Order: sequence, then structure tokens, then C-alpha cells
Amino acid sequence: MSNGIFGDQERPLASLFTELTRETATLFRQEVQLARTELTEKVGQAGWGLAATVAGGLLLFVAVQALAAAAVLGLASRIEPWQAALLVGIAISLVGGAVLAKGIANLKGGNLAPRRTLESLRESTRWAKERMR
Repeated sequence: MSNGIFGDQERPLASLFTELTRETATLFRQEVQLARTELTEKVGQAGWGLAATVAGGLLLFVAVQALAAAAVLGLASRIEPWQAALLVGIAISLVGGAVLAKGIANLKGGNLAPRRTLESLRESTRWAKERMR
């Protein structure tokens, strides 16, 4: 059966643009919802990670102080106490600097990027370009 002048396969240009506009708006709403969901998930992960990092950092801080005191007391029996404190301080500073550098490098990475949303946006852009042809 034919539906008027345009036949089964042909549709008026206005109808095509209306459908494209509707589908694009729907796609945009879905992309925004996906981005919102994914970012909420990433923020939750970051929050728990931050809390665990702070708690672990505080515990390690106390432990390092106790170990540093023990190292200073142990070395003080062989060298001057100020030299023992200086050596232990330098060693802890070197280790702390390395850990800090590693932590900063991890924060700069793309670990928190909304990868699924970005990929979906790329696909949507390709789809929209194809539909416009």
C-alpha cells in the first residue's frame, strides 16, 4: 500500500527533520542522564577512596613516628643522637617524597574520567553526522 504521493519509501523532508530533531533531543537527554549517573558513581568511588586514604595515612603517620623514634634511639647508641636523628629524618624524607610523587602522578591520570559517557558521545556524534547526510 502506498501512503500518498511519496510512496512507501519516501517521506517529506519536513517529516525527516522533525524525526531527526525528536531523536536528537531524546539522544541528548539520554546522554545527559548517562553522564549524570556515571559522574555520581565516580564521585562515590572518589569519596570512599579519599576517606580510606585519610584513615590509612593517619595510622601510618603514627606508626612512622614510633619507628623513627625507635631508629633514632637504636642509632644513638652507636653515633651522636643528633646524627642519628638526622639520618632517620633524611631516610624518611626520601621515602615520603617518593610516595608523594606517586600519589600526585595517580591523581593526574584519567582514572576519574567518565569513559562510557565520552565513548557514547563519540558514537552519538557519528550517528548524528550519518543521519544528516
